[in-house]
Amino acid sequence: MLTQMPDTPFYEQLLAIVGNVFDAYSAVLFLPEADSEVCRAAAAFSLGDALNREAAIAPGQGLVGWIIRENKPLLISNFDQHRGVLGYYRGGEEERIRAFMGYPVAATGGALCLDSRKTYTFGEKDLKILSQFAELAGNHLARSREVAQSLVEHGFYQAQRRIATLHKTFPKWAAFRSGLLTLLSEATGFRHAILTVRDESGRSYFLEGANESPFNGGREAPTRFSVGQGLVGWVFKNQTPVYTGEKDEASRLPLFGLDVPTIDCKSVICLPIHFSKKTRGVLTLADPRPLPISEELKAFVGMVSESLALFLENLHLRTRLGSPSA
Repeated sequence: MLTQMPDTPFYEQLLAIVGNVFDAYSAVLFLPEADSEVCRAAAAFSLGDALNREAAIAPGQGLVGWIIRENKPLLISNFDQHRGVLGYYRGGEEERIRAFMGYPVAATGGALCLDSRKTYTFGEKDLKILSQFAELAGNHLARSREVAQSLVEHGFYQAQRRIATLHKTFPKWAAFRSGLLTLLSEATGFRHAILTVRDESGRSYFLEGANESPFNGGREAPTRFSVGQGLVGWVFKNQTPVYTGEKDEASRLPLFGLDVPTIDCKSVICLPIHFSKKTRGVLTLADPRPLPISEELKAFVGMVSESLALFLENLHLRTRLGSPSA
């Protein structure tokens, strides 16, 4: 999953150079969070202590937000509070700023901004020079994301290759199941990888395996759950996948129902496993942390669920999934 963070040392050095070149009071580089329009301060340089280095600005929010939204530069030689707000200072420090200049980071979104306590510090020529620094920052972030994306895809590819040959290493179902769930947890970063299957009656389902118990205190799983009970039961009943992560509201529906004490999960993926024209299992990933759920992650887990369905059908496990296996 792609959780690329800004290369802070590179940007801090870049901002120090920018601040010195333009004789600025402060310089701040805002870059977008992964899969979000909100831009955070990736790096900052300031001669004072009032700059908010954790500042987050949405498109259209203040002068910086205007640059981000419009993707246009902004130069204010005689700045005061009537011209707008900067949004990256604490206290009343912003009232002492007299000049402002900002340029959009075209490659990725974001803005590179400078200010000064002196009026008419910056001019059109300075704005052109600033554009080159903004371009440098954007290109660096774009390359970093490409590398991170390549590593993510390579990691999923390697995991998929291992899963494809797992049946040769573990020909018996119990060992294969354990190896698959452990590998799935490691590859995705989710704490829990869980497999549940329905019984032959189709009215209930049970826990077939988990790399780590999702139940509070590691207690044993109940023998049966009713189809429709909990989030997993909902997937059985509706034959529809569920994805909830850092950008979604955490599901209030417990994994196995209100009367089954499980860990509080803020990130959940549930995929129905179909074979022989029925949903016979649900593959679940769960984690107490709010994790990003990228399209690459969805594709990888989808391929794993398809491989698992094929494995179950080819080994004719349908007849033995009616009772929990050890």
